[in-house]
Amino acid sequence: MTVALETRNLVKRFGGLVATDDVSIAFQKGVRYALIGPNGAGKTTLINLLTGVLRPTGGAVILEGADITGMAPHRRVQNGLARTFQINQLFPEMTPLQTVGLAVSERQGHGREWWRLAGGKREVIDEAAAILERFGLTDVMGAETKVLPYGKQRLLEIAVAIACRPRVLLLDEPAAGVPEEERHEILDIVGGLPDDVTILLIEHDMDLVFSFAQRIAVLVNGGLFMEGAAKDIAADPRVREVYLGEGGHG
Repeated sequence: MTVALETRNLVKRFGGLVATDDVSIAFQKGVRYALIGPNGAGKTTLINLLTGVLRPTGGAVILEGADITGMAPHRRVQNGLARTFQINQLFPEMTPLQTVGLAVSERQGHGREWWRLAGGKREVIDEAAAILERFGLTDVMGAETKVLPYGKQRLLEIAVAIACRPRVLLLDEPAAGVPEEERHEILDIVGGLPDDVTILLIEHDMDLVFSFAQRIAVLVNGGLFMEGAAKDIAADPRVREVYLGEGGHG
C-alpha cells in the first residue's frame, strides 16, 4: 500500500523531558487509524509535530514522500494535511455556512475576500452547503455557532477540516465532551468519509476506537509501544491488562 504520512525517528524534548521518543511509524493511504495510550503518553504532542504546531528536536515528518519537517502549519494544510483540536477553534459569532465558506475560500486562495465570495460566489455557497449536508448540519447552517449544541459544534469543526480537502485528517478527541448518544454519530460520519482519506484518531473511549479503527498505534512514555491491526491490538495481553481491563474487547 501507499504510505500517506510517516515519521522517521521523531523526537521532541522539552528541556529534560522526552515527550516523543524516537517514533517511526507509517500510516497507509486510506486506512482508519487510532492512536491510544495513557495520559501523558505523548499523543497530542505527536499530532502537534505532524501538523507543524511544534518543531521536532530530531527526526522527520514525511507527507506523501515529501519531507515537511520544516513546513509551516498552513502550508501543510495546503498540501493535504488537516486536523481538529481537543477544544474547538470555531468563531462563535459566525454561522456554519460562513465558517465552512471561509474554509472553502481559503483553500481556493481567496481567504482575504471571503465575505464577498461567500456572499456572492455561487460555487463557494454550494460547496459549503453540500459539506454541511454531509455532516447533518443543514438545519442549523444559518445559526450562530455559539448557540449550537456541543455535538454539532464538533461536527462543524470536522466539516471545516474536510472543506480543506485533506488527504490526511488528524482528529484529536473529536467526541470529547459530547453526550453519549451523539458520540457514535460523529465517528459514523467520519468513518463514511471518502476511502482515499487517511484518518488518524486520538480517542480515550475504547468502544469508539474499536468500532472505528482498522489499525491502532499505542504510545507509552512518548515511544511507540506497538502498532498493528485493531483485532491484534485488542487481543494483546499487555494492552488488555494496561488499557482495556481484564475483560478486554473481542
